[in-house]
Amino acid sequence: MAHARVVVFGGSGFIGRYVVKRLAAAGHPVRVACRDVERAKFLKPMGAVGQVSTMLTNVRYPETVAAACDGMDWVVNLVGILHEAGAQHFDVVQAEGAETIAKAAAAAGASKLVHLSAIGADADSESLYAQSKAMGEAAVQEAFPTATIIRPSVVFGPEDDFFNRFADLARFTPALPLIDGGHTKMQPVYVGDVADAICKSLDDATCAGQTYELGGPRVMTMKEIMEYTLAESGKKRLLVPLPSAIAAIKARFLELLPNPPLTRDQLKLLAHDNVVGEGASGLADLGITPTPVEAVVPRYLGRFRGLQPGAARANADA
Repeated sequence: MAHARVVVFGGSGFIGRYVVKRLAAAGHPVRVACRDVERAKFLKPMGAVGQVSTMLTNVRYPETVAAACDGMDWVVNLVGILHEAGAQHFDVVQAEGAETIAKAAAAAGASKLVHLSAIGADADSESLYAQSKAMGEAAVQEAFPTATIIRPSVVFGPEDDFFNRFADLARFTPALPLIDGGHTKMQPVYVGDVADAICKSLDDATCAGQTYELGGPRVMTMKEIMEYTLAESGKKRLLVPLPSAIAAIKARFLELLPNPPLTRDQLKLLAHDNVVGEGASGLADLGITPTPVEAVVPRYLGRFRGLQPGAARANADA
């Protein structure tokens, strides 16, 4: 469908801005459904005048979700949280919220729904994050059977909370912890590739009802990721193995911070590899060549070279 009307829930977030930019460039009118329309205004210049609009929406309030889906041809759900805070709980946002969006999309007569989940979504996981992701997938598939499920590994890019976070931590501490030796494997995937996969899923009818696991061309252990981050940010720090049992005690106190660098639930996730499953459909099936970490990360970690604690971080180019 040429110039389909698209609503993107969570469109002002890390992945969302890349999706909105691509949809607008393709000529689609885009409605960004988010909790803070003021902070989402930076998206409007990504399209022609009036092409990108914002709407105050909260997945905890079904009437706002229904209003956001009204009149839309395609629906994209990118809403998710990395840790719980206040009223933002995993089950409320990533399970119940996903169901609310899927039901609203179906009721509005939308022809396409793309739902962002995560590799590792598992109803039997010890992690509440992974449980809620699995519950969200199940609810979406029940309410909107032709929905496309996108499961990325850890996503990287200029605004990420992954490589940037480790580089930022290295500014303040002489040593960085390696949970249980840092042997957990991940398959970092570029945010632009994830956005391309989402847009391709909307545009290609054969993607309906399919699930795709997205990973980059390189599988890295957490130790390799930390070593790479330190090298590219120009920092020399000790990497100290830390048993997860001790890390859990530290995480209990870190969870008191507004944006904790580590939570007990994340430790449960780190107990398992986060890589594309054998035989799973992925970027190649969508005609997308995965972007290597080395092609992107050095460009934004370079700003940490010589950066002192307390110095303002440069704004990343979206």
